[in-house]
Amino acid sequence: MQSGIHIALAAERLGSVFGFPITNTLIAAWAVMAVLIITALAVGRNPKLIPGKVQNFFELIFDFALDYMEQVLGSRKRAEQFFPLIATIFLFIALSNLFDFLPFFGSLIFNNGTEWVPVFRPVNTDLNVTLALAIIAVFSIEISGIVIVGAWRYAGKFFNFSSPLNFVVGLLEFVSELSRFVSFSFRLFGNIFAGEVLLAVAGFFVPYLLPVPLMAFETFVGVVQAAVFAMLTLFFIKLAIALPHGSMEASHS
Repeated sequence: MQSGIHIALAAERLGSVFGFPITNTLIAAWAVMAVLIITALAVGRNPKLIPGKVQNFFELIFDFALDYMEQVLGSRKRAEQFFPLIATIFLFIALSNLFDFLPFFGSLIFNNGTEWVPVFRPVNTDLNVTLALAIIAVFSIEISGIVIVGAWRYAGKFFNFSSPLNFVVGLLEFVSELSRFVSFSFRLFGNIFAGEVLLAVAGFFVPYLLPVPLMAFETFVGVVQAAVFAMLTLFFIKLAIALPHGSMEASHS
C-alpha cells in the first residue's frame, strides 16, 4: 500500500482477457455505458401519449436540444439525423465526468499482482478514451461532409487548384481538419486530468475544507467540457455539410 499522493498519468492495468488489457478506466467506461443503456431502456420502454413526470422531463430536454440543433443546422431534418450522435457524445462524457465524484471511485482497490490499484478511475483521464472520442467525432464530421456534399465537391474544399491562393488556403483547411484529432482529445483529457490532480493535492494538504468547493467546481467543469465537445462536433458538422462558396446550390441557398 502506498501513502501520500498517488498520481498516475496512464490508466492502471487490472488484468487481461485473451491478451487484451483490462484497465480501471475501461471498467469505469463500462459502468457509465451500463447506466446509460439501462436508463434509455427504462425511459423509452413504454412511452405514453400523455407523458408522466419522468417522460416529460426527458422530452423537454430532447426538444430543447433538437430546437437548438435546428437553429445551428438550419433544418429540422438535419437536426434529427445528427441528434443521436451529438446527444450520445454529450451524455457519455458528462456522465463519465460526474461519475468521478461517486464514493467508490478511488476507494475500491485491487491487487493486480504487482501493486494495489483503484478499480475505478475517471474515464476521461485516460488519453486513449479521449482520443477514441476524437476519432469518432472527426470521422463523423468528415463522413457527413462526403455523404451530404459529395466526395468530389467536399475534396475541393481542401484541394483547390483554381489559383495559388486558393490552393494554399485549401491546404491550411486540410491541416486544420487533421489538427482536430489533437484539439478534441487533449482539451478534454487536459481539463479532466488537471482537475483530478488538483483534487488529489487539495485533499492531501487541506482535507476538510478545500475539496468540497473544488468538487462542486469540477462538477461544473465536467458538464461544460461535455457540452463543449458536443457543440464543437455539431458546429464542425455544419461547416462540413455547407456547400462550397461559388457553387450554384450555395448561391440559390
